[in-house]
Amino acid sequence: MFKPLPDAAGATVMVVIGGRGVAVPEGCTAAAAMLMHGAGITRTTPVSGEGRAPYCMMGVCFECLMEIDGEPNQQGCLVIVREGMRIAPQLGKPGAKL
Repeated sequence: MFKPLPDAAGATVMVVIGGRGVAVPEGCTAAAAMLMHGAGITRTTPVSGEGRAPYCMMGVCFECLMEIDGEPNQQGCLVIVREGMRIAPQLGKPGAKL
C-alpha cells in the first residue's frame, strides 16, 4: 500500500526498527519508516491492548505514538529519521508492567 515514489529513490539512513537494522529514505518520518518495513502497529492501547497504527500522518490523531531512542510517547509522524535512530512500537502505557 505504501510505496516510495520512483523519483524518491536517493540517500538513505540506517535505523533500527524493532531490533532490526534497516535502510530508509533520508527525510522520511519514523512512522513512515515503520510502515515501509512492515510494522503493522506502532502502539497498543493502555486499556485493552488493541493494536493501533498511524492514521492522519500529520500529528493530530496521536495513533502513531512510539518509542524513539528509548523515549516513549513520541509522535512518529512528526519525527524525521536520522542515522542510528532506534524505533520501537509502544506497547501499553509507558512504564506499566504488561
